[in-house]
Amino acid sequence: MKTNSPFLTILAAALALSACQNLNFLSRSAAPPDQPTAVVAQQPQADTARPQSRPSGSIAGLGAGGLRPEALDRTSAQDRAAALAPGPATGAALGETLASLGSPAEPGLWLRTGLVTRAMPGRIVVQDGGAALRVELQPSGTPAGSGSQLSLAAFTTLGLPLTTLVRLQVFPE
Repeated sequence: MKTNSPFLTILAAALALSACQNLNFLSRSAAPPDQPTAVVAQQPQADTARPQSRPSGSIAGLGAGGLRPEALDRTSAQDRAAALAPGPATGAALGETLASLGSPAEPGLWLRTGLVTRAMPGRIVVQDGGAALRVELQPSGTPAGSGSQLSLAAFTTLGLPLTTLVRLQVFPE
């Protein structure tokens, strides 16, 4: 004899759910939910590694309270003036590249790019603004389309924000 009583189905489901709740089946904690878990803090041992304090007068990071980009740029006014007056391009453009800020610790006016295979004098032209600058083109060892790095001195000489990517046309000189 087969019965399809909805009452029995609901009763069986209610019993199953109450059994799961009593077993803490869904809880991942070993402690009952009404008891807090204790956290014990211990003092470090004498041989525990600790961060070392910086000596006074050390270089802080760029930004608020730290050094300004101009403090890292050691390019002379004469070098900047000469770089801002590049001569005419002696050849066809080597290509276009998207450049980010290179290492601020490396002085000089340079572009590290995959567009060249050896160091040579060159000229860059900013596509959004047309400013031109004489730089040393340095090989990056990466494919030509992989982007480039422009020196801190070049960024500040061109008046570009340090956090932007700049689209450049690159020429040999």
